[in-house]
Amino acid sequence: MTTALSIEADPYILPLPEPDSPVVMDRWISAGNTYSNSLYSDDIWSLGPLTDNPGDSLHKINLRKCPAALRSEVRRVLWVLINGELRPTYIRERGFQNRTRDGVISMRDCIIQWMKFARWLDRQGVSRLSDCTMEHWKAYAAKIASSGCGRGHALTVLRWLSDMWAFDQLSASPCGITRPPWEDEGIDDYLPAETGDGSGENKTEPLDPAVIGPLLTWSIRLVEDFSGDILAAWDERRRMHAQVKSAKATREGLAAVKSYLLPLINSGAPLPATVSRLHGVTLGHHYVAAIAGASWTQVHSFATRLGLRRLTAQRPGPSPMQVPVTGRIEGRPWREFMDYEETPILVRHLGTAAAIVILYLTGMRPQEAQSLRSGCCPDPKPNPDGTMPRHLIRSHHYKNVRDSDGHHVSAGEERTVPWVAIMPVVNAIRVLEQMVPEGELLFSSAHHDIVGQRKQRGALKRSSLGRRIEDLVSWINQEAIAHGLPDQQVPPDPHGNLGLSRLRRTLAWHIARRPGGLVALAIQYGHMRTALDARTSTGYGSRERRGFHGELDVETALAAAATAARLRDAAAAGEKISGPAARRAIVGAASIPSFEGALTTPKAAAKFLARDGLVLFDNPDAFLICAFKRDTALCDPDPGATAPNQFACQLGCGNAIRTDGHAQAAREHADRLDARAALMPQPLGDRLRLTAGRFRTLAETHDATAQTAEEALA
Repeated sequence: MTTALSIEADPYILPLPEPDSPVVMDRWISAGNTYSNSLYSDDIWSLGPLTDNPGDSLHKINLRKCPAALRSEVRRVLWVLINGELRPTYIRERGFQNRTRDGVISMRDCIIQWMKFARWLDRQGVSRLSDCTMEHWKAYAAKIASSGCGRGHALTVLRWLSDMWAFDQLSASPCGITRPPWEDEGIDDYLPAETGDGSGENKTEPLDPAVIGPLLTWSIRLVEDFSGDILAAWDERRRMHAQVKSAKATREGLAAVKSYLLPLINSGAPLPATVSRLHGVTLGHHYVAAIAGASWTQVHSFATRLGLRRLTAQRPGPSPMQVPVTGRIEGRPWREFMDYEETPILVRHLGTAAAIVILYLTGMRPQEAQSLRSGCCPDPKPNPDGTMPRHLIRSHHYKNVRDSDGHHVSAGEERTVPWVAIMPVVNAIRVLEQMVPEGELLFSSAHHDIVGQRKQRGALKRSSLGRRIEDLVSWINQEAIAHGLPDQQVPPDPHGNLGLSRLRRTLAWHIARRPGGLVALAIQYGHMRTALDARTSTGYGSRERRGFHGELDVETALAAAATAARLRDAAAAGEKISGPAARRAIVGAASIPSFEGALTTPKAAAKFLARDGLVLFDNPDAFLICAFKRDTALCDPDPGATAPNQFACQLGCGNAIRTDGHAQAAREHADRLDARAALMPQPLGDRLRLTAGRFRTLAETHDATAQTAEEALA
């Protein structure tokens, strides 16, 4: 038994809690946290008092999932986990990534593994934690190793199980959990074999270009073209709803209901319909009451008396509001009228579209976007010379944020370097600011739960946003068909659901892989690449690593390696090469085999890109490959840049090379321009023909100067 004297002498030892002791001690609850605290004797413990990130879900521990025989002891160790700190000596043995105390998400995952272990012990007939023997530990470790999980996951699980023993030592009355054998024998023998995939490559698949193109196009369309109509309709719907809520039953109101509905009923016209969870398609009582200036009860009584629920299901119709439609799609109004019943759904899709624009065009992590608040992106003041600086977004980031004691800070901290916002992002933020009160979270659950109208706390959660994106895709595809734009549908993605993390991954992939192409108007290329190359937000998302830039470097290096491999294969197949950098390009292409398979980490990618003059970047819009050498580049690259500014590619640059394939593509493009010129008025047609002539000149110059790879190296 641990004595009071030893507790006082050892600050890491925690006293035994009482039944009415709080689950989370006051020292771990931030001043602004208002979530209720559970009691030690409760069977369900809330981790809300540890949760300050508005994008995090509120996690709970259900102690009823622990076997009854072990529940009392597991409850004691769990309380120590929540409130204790591991000894520094224990932590030092495990390296810098281990902390004396971790965040609520890691804590939850650890608890899940402890519960699984407790249930397994119960099946082995173990009724006290002190009865867990070395054989039990070894058998359970073997079970984990044979479960098919990766070596890294197995390592994490075994360390969490070790923590169960370590935290037990911090109780004033330990349960007597035995020290796991891998603590003395080493952990390697208890782990599954290496699979050979230890590269650290980001395995999150980017969205297919055929998916992100129409998804971003429609999202921007909703934000910039349709948001005015949607928000005006939402204001009108709320006005009508408030009117009905305050309306009193009068004779005049009932007469107005009859004069509105009876002509529709008698003429066989559709009736304004809504969809009820209980009754399916039924009469839109609120809408009719608002139109007639009556109370909801009067409409309901009249509809029940005439059996309008069944009639409406047979003849469902719209609920038009007196709101002007200003949005256009392909030059036509996108709606004949704004519909009372459709408006909440449109508001929901508008919020989702704004989220897609922000996430994709800033590269924010989902939790960073979830913490954005109204006012986070103020309009900048003009510079003294009259130019306008960029819009900047100031908000919090969360990854690897810890306090001076090394403890995870759930509330995160304001990012030192703000995000750069291009205009589509600014527009999306302005739309969201109209949907929430001043100073509120832009994705506040309470204000975005348009349909359910539940008063939830914090921001929309990742799971909710994920479902909303899938719903938005379904809506987009319906709209594309309805407007005669089948080519603007969002196809199924080859890799499944469109998860939020895939948007950030896709931004890096598209910037690196499609340097001159168009993806949803290509707006991110002309602005984001410049900001990223300038390292405007160096160390994005992390104070210790290059974060998003490292991810971008990996994709850029992989794209450059693919370009070099294509050039090598084309030269081997007999294609000729022209241009002042032909020799350097051949040398760069020949060096690819020594890098293949290694460009999967930011460090390796940065080393590959640092080979000034030997890294090849395809620029299909300019019909050339750039063998980028910083000092001779005419595209005005930033100091220290490892990639060209491909949107400022200049004729006559000493870094350019062309292949026979580029020359042929230039001719084909010239033919297309001539075909378009024939259909244009003379001034426009002349410009197109002039441009076509320039591309043919490029191709002819290539034909006159092209060499084989051997000749270029001679």
